[in-house]
Amino acid sequence: MAEAGFGVAPAAVAGRFILRGGPAVAAQAGAALGFALPGRLAAREGEGGAALWLGPDEWLIFGGADLAPALAGTAHSLVDVSQRQMGLELTGPLAARVLSAGCPLDLREKSFPPGMAARTMFMKAEIVLWRRGPQRFHVEVWRSFAPYLAAHLAEARRGL
Repeated sequence: MAEAGFGVAPAAVAGRFILRGGPAVAAQAGAALGFALPGRLAAREGEGGAALWLGPDEWLIFGGADLAPALAGTAHSLVDVSQRQMGLELTGPLAARVLSAGCPLDLREKSFPPGMAARTMFMKAEIVLWRRGPQRFHVEVWRSFAPYLAAHLAEARRGL
């Protein structure tokens, strides 16, 4: 869907993993990915993929790096959620306003700047929202909620 000021497209296909563990796990995963895992409400990208902070010991990892061997011998949880969820890229000068129609976060750039990521809601669907640029957002949603999300994004766009 692309209209003046707002576009929605499927995100690039990538492996998706939920990683849980303490500081040692974060350090080992960061070494395998080629960049330190982000801290509170942040995302980080590198050649090995991307990582979004979801909680004190939880990250959403994108990319093809095989983390399992790097984490061997360390207590952790690494779950492949590639089939469970999908990503949408929202772009354009109206992207933040369209998202604000169903998301409780303050999406003004000063409050939610590029590089920030958070687990939140859009209407009744849980999402992970990552601001990748001033007019670019990445939204992760469970596949079963994707049609619901797309319909509400379209409705919000029509309402502007």
